[in-house]
Amino acid sequence: MAHAPGSKTRKSVSKRFKVTGSGKVKRHKQGRRHLMASKNSKRRRHLRSPALVDAADLHRIKESLPSA
Repeated sequence: MAHAPGSKTRKSVSKRFKVTGSGKVKRHKQGRRHLMASKNSKRRRHLRSPALVDAADLHRIKESLPSA
C-alpha cells in the first residue's frame, strides 16, 4: 500500500520558529549576533526574550510547518 503524499516540513523554518500550545508562533529577536558593546544592558536583556510572529506573517510560517 502506497503512502499518501503530504506537505513536507521546511527545515529552515522549523529551526527558527517554535509553535506554542495555543497556536502562536515564537521567534528570536534580531540584533544579537555581534556589535553588542554598543548596546546597553537593558537593550541586550530585552533582546533575549522571544517575540511572537505578527499575524500578517503567521499564515506563511504555518504553511511551512504542516505538523504544527
